[in-house]
Amino acid sequence: MTTVLKLFLSFIFATICHWACMAFFGEVGITVNVMLIFSMVVCAYLKPEFGYPTVFLSGLFLDFFGVKLFGCNAFVFTLCACAVYGLEKRLDFDGVIPQIISIFFLTLGAGLLNLLLLKVFTGFSAWSGFWPFAAGITLNAVLTPFVFKILRRVFALEIKIS
Repeated sequence: MTTVLKLFLSFIFATICHWACMAFFGEVGITVNVMLIFSMVVCAYLKPEFGYPTVFLSGLFLDFFGVKLFGCNAFVFTLCACAVYGLEKRLDFDGVIPQIISIFFLTLGAGLLNLLLLKVFTGFSAWSGFWPFAAGITLNAVLTPFVFKILRRVFALEIKIS
C-alpha cells in the first residue's frame, strides 16, 4: 500500500515538474516530456505490476490534456515501458551514462512514433522543426539522472531485486 501512495505522490510531483517545464520551455517551442522520464524511471526501479499501470496512466493523463490523437501517449509510453523491461537485464540503470542514453533514445523513438501515429490516423503531423525536437530530447536526457536520483530515494525499499 505504501508503494501505491509513493507512486501517487511521485506522479503529482512529476505532473508539477512537467507543467513547469512546459511553461518555461514551451515559450521557445521545446517540449520536455518529464512524464516520460518519470514513467521510465518507475519501470527501471519497480516491478511490472507497478510499472505498466503507472506508464499507461501517465500517458493517458497527458492524452486528457493534449490536443492530438487521444490514446497516443498511453500507447507510446506502454511501448517504451516494454523496451525498458526488455533491456533491464542488459543495462545497469544505476549508472548515469546508461540512464542518459536510454532516455535519449526512448524520447527520440517516442517522438517519432507520435509523429507517425498522428500522420497515419489523422492525415497530418505536428512537426515543430528539427532543432526544437533535438533540444527537447537533449533536455530530457539531461534531466534524467536527477529524476533517477529522486525516485531512487523515494522507492529505496521497493526497488526490485534481480
